[in-house]
Amino acid sequence: MSGTFVGMPAFPKAAHEAVGNETLRGNLRHATHTIRAKRAKAVAEVPDWAELREAGKRIKDHTLRHLDRYLVQLEESITAAGGTVHWAADADEANRIVADLVKATGEREVVKVKSMATQEIGLNEALEAEGIRAYETDLAELIVQLGKDRPSHILVPAIHRNRGEIRDIFAREMGAWGRPAPEGLTDTPAELAEAARLHLREKFLRAKVGISGANFMVAETGTLVVVESEGNGRMCLTLPETLISVVGIEKVVPTWRDLEVFLQTLPRSSTAERMNPYTSTWTGTTSEDGPREFHLVLLDNGRTDTLADEVGRQALRCIRCSACLNVCPVYERAGGHAYGSVYPGPIGAILSPQLRGTQSEIDASLPYASSLCGACYEVCPVAIDIPEVLVHLRERVAQGGEVTRDGNKVVLKPAKGHAAERAAMRAARWAFARPGALRAGQRLASRTRRLRPRSLPGPGRAWSEARELPPVPAEPFRDWWQRTRGGTEEGK
Repeated sequence: MSGTFVGMPAFPKAAHEAVGNETLRGNLRHATHTIRAKRAKAVAEVPDWAELREAGKRIKDHTLRHLDRYLVQLEESITAAGGTVHWAADADEANRIVADLVKATGEREVVKVKSMATQEIGLNEALEAEGIRAYETDLAELIVQLGKDRPSHILVPAIHRNRGEIRDIFAREMGAWGRPAPEGLTDTPAELAEAARLHLREKFLRAKVGISGANFMVAETGTLVVVESEGNGRMCLTLPETLISVVGIEKVVPTWRDLEVFLQTLPRSSTAERMNPYTSTWTGTTSEDGPREFHLVLLDNGRTDTLADEVGRQALRCIRCSACLNVCPVYERAGGHAYGSVYPGPIGAILSPQLRGTQSEIDASLPYASSLCGACYEVCPVAIDIPEVLVHLRERVAQGGEVTRDGNKVVLKPAKGHAAERAAMRAARWAFARPGALRAGQRLASRTRRLRPRSLPGPGRAWSEARELPPVPAEPFRDWWQRTRGGTEEGK
């Protein structure tokens, strides 16, 4: 990677730079509009879509309320099937567990299934520091890795690249990572896919260790599920001798019957397919097929703290379909990198500040990276009310900042900054509680309306740069009412 998400500028600055890139905007507009239209058509085919959406929401909410019980059941089921479960409180612990497991095999190379969780914890970089090279096998992730880039979309990490850019990356970088690109490679999709296929096939056949995430984990049987469209995931899950899966604790579902709901809603919401081309499931190990060793690393990394927030916890319902990104007008123009997280778009704007806290400049700005139009809520297959959580997090940033615990209570630590906003709110509360003072202030504003500034001073300047301040009326409403209707205000 050419950089890390930590230390990136706040969203407004990063977005301002992104919208000036015409090529990026063109790539995003074309891709998101195409995916959006296909998804709408696929969803319209299902007469009971609203019922499936509600079912997914209820299953997720039930599981989150009883997460402790289902995680214990999951561990018992996996252990009984021959697997080993590891618990990781944070990114450092998860990376240490995975690195130790790989080193125990004696291998120095691993192949990877596309995984948001491993990106979240920076696993590739952690393995590299231990002398272990990780190869991404998803086509889009391969493009990002070869280009020393960062993912910009949950489903299509290289959505910001066009075919010409991909061809140049393959021709320039593939040789340093393995089999070089064919001579005379063009930017036709078939040739690009074939170059990636030939490059990756050598790695699949050589690898002894595979690393994956999982879309779902079924507690009753200890089964993990990966859905994908290319087949690379199945190669990583079946060919290596050792398989290590890093999965967030919120990905568990109680039963196979619950899984059925999401296997209907996820493909239509993500790739606009009636079902995924590849749905791979595995339960522990067997002596005749697949990996001989299976390890599951259950990742917390801020999820327990998110679960403690009654409003914000609904972000943990997310099944990573990316539908919210494809309809978001902000994402379409700013792209994924501006969010400073592996989780971009509307879901990233509510998930990242909860997993990482709102102390950094970038995380404090993410709840404001939205127009609150509500399109994201309308398309979410598990009915996450993203606008509600955004407003909730804005309140946290403005009033408290960091969520901490005091016994069984969730409290807000005093926040740094936003002093002007808090002072303005206190002044407004004081004035609205005193009718006489409010009336005097309104009259003063009307009489001095010609002195009204064109923009707000100080911290309010950024808000008024793109907005016109409303004109001050020549007469306050209270005075107009008395003049036209007669009598006193109390007699209205």
